[in-house]
Amino acid sequence: MSMQSFKIEVSPSIGEVSARYIPAENAKCVCTLAHGAGAGMNHSFMETLADALSKVGISTLRFNFPFIENKKGRPDTPAVAHATIKAAIAKAHELNPKLPLFASGKSFGGRMSSQLLAAHPDGSVKGIVFYGFPLHPAGKPSVERADHLKEIKIPMLFLQGTKDTLATTELITTVCKSLKKATLIQLEGADHSFKAGKTDTMSLLVSDTNKWVEKVIK
Repeated sequence: MSMQSFKIEVSPSIGEVSARYIPAENAKCVCTLAHGAGAGMNHSFMETLADALSKVGISTLRFNFPFIENKKGRPDTPAVAHATIKAAIAKAHELNPKLPLFASGKSFGGRMSSQLLAAHPDGSVKGIVFYGFPLHPAGKPSVERADHLKEIKIPMLFLQGTKDTLATTELITTVCKSLKKATLIQLEGADHSFKAGKTDTMSLLVSDTNKWVEKVIK
């Protein structure tokens, strides 16, 4: 089955956002995939990741946040972002009611997903994958953005580059060690965009995601 494009209604006040669903052959699970603050669901990283995940049996539903949909420069407020992710999770479950469901996101998208699930746990979501958790602004090391993670009771996978200026290795390691359900995998030499010279980081991200998902499902 090929990729499907459609709109998801977030709410009457927020409106609709574009979404793309890639069903995997013999899918083992479905995963919502939220983009970061700097680019939408059609950014090359998001497209490549979604396509590669489908090849290992992970269906994906990626979507725009309203600020991208409406061509606004500033990211949405947490309330709007949370509502959008909630709608996407509901749509993913509707498309695959019998498949295990995971939430994931790149940077901002991952943090907004975990904030939503910390405040409003959803029994249909089996775990969260962070593709570069933005622990702090560049050059301003802190851990306050991780406070809400203590409220999450489902498994979490943190995929982080060792040269990510938005999450120093020391701090993200400390945060993950304090969380019973967290798994941290670090990509040597990768920055926040997962660029690491000639290293094929995408293959690593997909392989690590796949292995972790299979463990959670079992």
